[in-house]
Amino acid sequence: MAFARVNGVVLHHEVRGRADGPTVVFSNSLGTDFRIWNEVSAALEPNYRVVLYDKRGHGLSEATPQPYRMGDHVSDLAALLDHLGVKQAVVVGLSVGGMIAQGIAAARPDLVKALVLCDTAHKIGTTEAWNARIDAVNANGIASIGDAIMERWFTPGYRSPENPDFAGYTNMLTRTPVDGYAGTCAALRDADLTASTSMLKLPVLCIVGDQDGSTPPDLVRTTANLIEGSRFEIVNGAGHIPCVEQPEQTIALITGFLKEIGWQ
Repeated sequence: MAFARVNGVVLHHEVRGRADGPTVVFSNSLGTDFRIWNEVSAALEPNYRVVLYDKRGHGLSEATPQPYRMGDHVSDLAALLDHLGVKQAVVVGLSVGGMIAQGIAAARPDLVKALVLCDTAHKIGTTEAWNARIDAVNANGIASIGDAIMERWFTPGYRSPENPDFAGYTNMLTRTPVDGYAGTCAALRDADLTASTSMLKLPVLCIVGDQDGSTPPDLVRTTANLIEGSRFEIVNGAGHIPCVEQPEQTIALITGFLKEIGWQ
């Protein structure tokens, strides 16, 4: 485990794989830590330098008091990459991690060669919906909305009492610090990246699970349509977190994209 104080917050991170390889950075979703990328990371490590991290308020990273801004998360990642000496990485982001990826590509193009945007959008949800979630979590804890979140994250077949992985990911969600979860909900509520994302000029792959209940395929497609030359792909048999539910399809799409852009 590695920890660094950057941008005024302690971030948990890990660097894996080939030390002299091209760098791929992973940014995880709301209510998860970087372990959601373990299978994808393992497939890339023989050829790439892989950077994983827990965003502020998640995993083992510091949970500063809520609310947060999307700019906080973007600045945190930029500061971490500067700390690690990373330049021109491919940034892979899921959900809020995908918004962080869009934000860092716009704010710090020196750090980003290309993007893989998984189950995300330039704007996610409404002010009313995010405020209701923030109020529920602050009043009654994350477990009070856990079942509803799991229905958006995973397909019915995966959400089985016999599936130990499902139980584990439920624990990952409900054990997220309330400040980290509600604070990031506020960042999502207030973020509209339409203008900056539409100006991006770099290779982009957009991926979405066919049964995503949080950022459905049509929403992700609207983001792909904003970015000139981007590619849009649907992962079959997956909800909001294809890297967990369908890792082989996700790996194939990401590695294929990396080869297309010559990142090897």
